[in-house]
Amino acid sequence: MDEVEGYIGNFTAKIRKKARYVNPDLCNACGECAKICPVIKPDEYQLGLGSRKAIYIPFPQAVPSVYVLNMQDCLGNAPIACGKCYEACEQQAINYDDADEIITRQFGAVIVAIGLDVYDPTEMDEYGYTRFDNVITSMEFERLICAGGPTAGHFIRPSDHQCPQRIGFIQCVGSRNPKVGRPYCSNICCMNTIKDCLLLADHYPDVKNTVFYQDIRAFGKSFEDMFQRSKAAGTRYVRGLPGDIEENPDTHNLTLTVENTTNGQIERHEFDMVVLSVGVVPPRDRDKLSKLFTLSKTSDGFFMESHPKLKPIDAPTRGVYFAGFCEAPKDIKDSVCQAGMASSRVGALLNAGKINIEAITCRIDPEACTKCGVCASVCPYGAIVWEKGQVAAVIEAACAGCGNCGSACQFGAITMRHFTDDQLLAQVRAILHEDPADKVFVFACNWCSYSGGDMAGIGRMEYPASNRVVRTMCSARVSEEMVLEAFRCGAPVVLVSGCHYADCHYITANRQTVKRVQRLWDKLEKAGVRPERLQLEWISAAEGQKFAKVMKQMEELRKTVTQDEIDHAMKALAPKPKKAKTAKKQEEEAPAPAG
Repeated sequence: MDEVEGYIGNFTAKIRKKARYVNPDLCNACGECAKICPVIKPDEYQLGLGSRKAIYIPFPQAVPSVYVLNMQDCLGNAPIACGKCYEACEQQAINYDDADEIITRQFGAVIVAIGLDVYDPTEMDEYGYTRFDNVITSMEFERLICAGGPTAGHFIRPSDHQCPQRIGFIQCVGSRNPKVGRPYCSNICCMNTIKDCLLLADHYPDVKNTVFYQDIRAFGKSFEDMFQRSKAAGTRYVRGLPGDIEENPDTHNLTLTVENTTNGQIERHEFDMVVLSVGVVPPRDRDKLSKLFTLSKTSDGFFMESHPKLKPIDAPTRGVYFAGFCEAPKDIKDSVCQAGMASSRVGALLNAGKINIEAITCRIDPEACTKCGVCASVCPYGAIVWEKGQVAAVIEAACAGCGNCGSACQFGAITMRHFTDDQLLAQVRAILHEDPADKVFVFACNWCSYSGGDMAGIGRMEYPASNRVVRTMCSARVSEEMVLEAFRCGAPVVLVSGCHYADCHYITANRQTVKRVQRLWDKLEKAGVRPERLQLEWISAAEGQKFAKVMKQMEELRKTVTQDEIDHAMKALAPKPKKAKTAKKQEEEAPAPAG
């Protein structure tokens, strides 16, 4: 997919159909072309454990089941250096001049199901993956034991093609490891290893398996039963991860040194083969898709849903839904369930014929609009259409109501329904009307910080009662004027809080929050007001403990602010009165007399 335009119910995409160089309507998959092809390359489907020709069927279950020609490997492109496959094809299905085709399609909704990628253990070379032939990944193990693999299901080890008798499995390679940027659990690794051990026990009962693990996570239906079955079948489980691996150069056997945390002993184990149970990583092409559909990503790199509980499959961009690993690590059952939910949501959307939107979208006053285009440049959803010299217009179906545009507009041309400037300023003045010096004023975004406060309350976490919270849909809705008005009303401390910087519910809206707060710090400093009286914090919905901690810190900061500082801020930040017009200026602006 090269380009995407539009919004929910009205997407237009340009899709690149890659050239096959083989006509699928003419090819009958006879295989004569592959037999005569002189080029031999590593087979990507077999993870490099097998080989393929330049013309090949990508994998046995490919649809359509016809050949494809990889022109980067082929010798038959201009000038003709080979051409043997062309001569061998009786159907005349091969076309060296084939080219990519751009197809334009319109659709009303999108399901993102781009799968996953597997962690490459090359950087963790303490396990010898790049140095020892008999250290393989769990994915390579799957190909070796599969009937459709490079050895037709005959399980061998790569160094001497003999069946291994002792196999060690190392868990959490590339998972739960902040050092390699993968602090999360990959969800499927434990059960995949248990399944592999059961396969070996069924087909090769003489093979002895040992699994080195941190803790086995078998929380799915019947998963604990599988775990117990593997132990009953003879698989040994050692709690502890090996520190290093050594190879015997004569036998190519591998020796692992590990601390068994169950008995506190240092143990050495010798194996014929070691399997690294590698974790999963977000798909590598997610960045391109994220730009096409303006999708948010979590700190782990997976796509972020609209709400983790209420909208677990909805993207922040309306009309886009998630299914499978692109949203978070999950097993096949959960992926199937999520795909069913996504298809149901799409079906309901398309059958309705119209959509309902929340009444929090923005409206633009064409008379007040100065045609500057700032609102369009800060909208994370592209919901504001603007051309130079023209009044900006809002696509309400695409607007999510973050309020970023309303805060960016300096001319009062944008109104955020139910979160208007007048409503929010009225809350500021009402809260600080009495005893402002005793209060910590907080702007909290609806999705994270405000929910974090709820989590602190639900968890019965103690924190000072001095905070007064104003809820906004996004921290980007907080304009500079709202913060300054809080100081003018006598607030000793103002806190602006929102989603974590990389996990904004509104994609990139909180980046504008950072810019506004930085400008406010400069203004406060120029006015002689301590900039630290304005604080910026990122608090997620799950961080009730952090919310309580931040409130305690704000209370400590409030106690350091004197009444003299508050009075000075109220005077220094007071709006400057407009200069009175001279009599000459009034005369020039006066309307001409009738007649």
